[in-house]
Amino acid sequence: MGRVTERRKVLRIRDGAVSSRPDTLVAEEPLEIRLNGKPLAITMRTPGDDFALAAGFLVSEGVLGGQQDLRNIVYCAGATADGSNTYNVVDVQTAPGVAIPDITLERNVYTTSSCGLCGKASLDAVRTTARWPIADTPPVRVTPELLASLPDRLRAAQRVFDRTGGLHAAALFSEDGELLDVREDVGRHNAVDKLVGRALQNGELPLSRTVLLVSGRASFELAQKAVMAGIPVLAAVSAPSSLAVDLAAETGLTLVGFLRGASMNVYAGEDRIALRAAAAQG
Repeated sequence: MGRVTERRKVLRIRDGAVSSRPDTLVAEEPLEIRLNGKPLAITMRTPGDDFALAAGFLVSEGVLGGQQDLRNIVYCAGATADGSNTYNVVDVQTAPGVAIPDITLERNVYTTSSCGLCGKASLDAVRTTARWPIADTPPVRVTPELLASLPDRLRAAQRVFDRTGGLHAAALFSEDGELLDVREDVGRHNAVDKLVGRALQNGELPLSRTVLLVSGRASFELAQKAVMAGIPVLAAVSAPSSLAVDLAAETGLTLVGFLRGASMNVYAGEDRIALRAAAAQG
């Protein structure tokens, strides 16, 4: 697993019995993302898929829209005072001619889970930077039964979670339920960025025929990332936030929450859910 996990000594207490043993923990380290040599953002992440994470982050920021916009991503040598490479700093170099938007502190704030802007400003920011309207040609339709099957398939693919119990996961499925990719990270937003970044590197954006499943709640930030990648369906095993629902309703994103077993809540975009006629009438 490399740097994805680390071992730490713990004091274990079970039914009054005390023992000392090593425990496997998920690794967490900062990643500084630079854009054309200039510092842009720092995120706490699980090491691994760093280039995809950086690329996906820049998709959500409206900087990259396709494989052709990306020239290269490199780790920065000499990232510390002694000149060593920590592999915790990456520089994303855009292709010649790519317009770089004015990425101000205010614009970065709205992409964090602790949103510092008002709801309207956040919605406007996504509306003005989204490259692909979430339009279905032909329409994407998924059944409740297909959605209900996805959490177990995601859980079965979480290799590092089985060892640590401390990771979020995000998975991309086709509209037919085929697992396309899965990524784990200590931050749920990082897991989604890794998925989107890998898709950009493979020339697969927009992800207009896919379903995004996240292992936790559906925050505004995750809904934003789905919209910016052109993903039409976002499902979460926990609750969405009010602002995530507002963004979904405004952009046409199908947003499903509390996806547990055969139960789920559809908060927006219910036209993509293929209900049986009797159920729909009831």
